[in-house]
Amino acid sequence: MTVENPPARPTAWQPFTPGGVASFGGAPLLRLWFFQLLFALLAAAAVLWFIQTAWLPPIRQAIQQLPDQGVIKAGELVWRGDSPLVLAAGNFLALRVDPDHSGTLQSPSQIEVEFGRNTLRIFSLFGYVDIPYPKQWNLGFNQADLTPWWGAWEPPILWMVFGGVVAGLLITWWLLASLYCLPVWLAALFANHDLDLAGAWKLGGAALLPGALLLTVSIVCLAAGTLDLVKFLAVFSAHWFCGWIYLIAGVVASPKAAAAGADSKNPFATEKNLKPEEESQERGGKR
Repeated sequence: MTVENPPARPTAWQPFTPGGVASFGGAPLLRLWFFQLLFALLAAAAVLWFIQTAWLPPIRQAIQQLPDQGVIKAGELVWRGDSPLVLAAGNFLALRVDPDHSGTLQSPSQIEVEFGRNTLRIFSLFGYVDIPYPKQWNLGFNQADLTPWWGAWEPPILWMVFGGVVAGLLITWWLLASLYCLPVWLAALFANHDLDLAGAWKLGGAALLPGALLLTVSIVCLAAGTLDLVKFLAVFSAHWFCGWIYLIAGVVASPKAAAAGADSKNPFATEKNLKPEEESQERGGKR
């Protein structure tokens, strides 16, 4: 009796095709983690570049426009300069001071931050929200105090953002893979595909990577000004569907379960329920 070995699984080296995603189901876990870390680093680098391009220049310019005196203390902004005043305005971010929130200043920026007397007002596509200043704050809101403070904190903030994006993506992908693995395993089981529960977890994790790369590219386009906030939000929604599509396609592309050999003998069979040809073979063996 000869038993055919199941065909070898292809090497998991890319998650951009259904077969590529399916190959991760049988790959070592470290290989999936390597690709997830690589994609998380790319996404974090894109976020960092976006911050340095769209956020930091207006912030630095706004600090240079502040007067020599000013403070946020006991939940109130004490402002001694001209008002209302635009501190800085870029394509994505604008900062201004308007103690009375008079609404006389507007900018084409996609996000506007307005410092009022008692609240910080943030404008976006969804309207605006007021954030009261904490009562315990005693923050110098002037050029002399904020210039060295921001210069000292800018690099650590960037590193914390970078590490937070990497850690946040990895944790999110692992949680989603845990959420998807049972439905994926059941779908593969009923479709007679060779995929165990661990393989379903790995396939689910790999299926999320193409959508993550799509979102990374959209962040780069947002920073470059070729994509506005509305289109970015549309891409953000689409990247979830991208993951689900690859999830289904990966299950379909998984190898079929190996069928039992036709010449294998049932170990639980008896002489009474053997097939005619098996019975004749048994008689020939006894002679």
